Amino acid sequence: MACNTNIVQYITDQCSAAGDISTRKMFGDYGLYCNSLIVGLICDNRLYLKPTDAARPLLRSVDMRPPYEGAKEYFYIDDIDDHDYLAKLVATTYHALSAAKKKK
Repeated sequence: MACNTNIVQYITDQCSAAGDISTRKMFGDYGLYCNSLIVGLICDNRLYLKPTDAARPLLRSVDMRPPYEGAKEYFYIDDIDDHDYLAKLVATTYHALSAAKKKK
């Protein structure tokens, strides 16, 4: 099932305080980017963030799920209505991933 563009825009808006948020269409679903770095996926109208040790303690509940069949597990984020919560999760994920990328 492909994503509804209204949901994609809503999630993008909800995360906007984290930085420069954008999405790219990928096989009917979307990659979620923060400052040009992919931090998660929006698949079947659901938000999944790449798992990081930094974001884990911020989660209200740790729910690991693959966004699509055959994928690695991501943090599944079911509360997309809390703007501050989402922005903090996305920003924290971005910083953790960008720091790991610099180490390589």
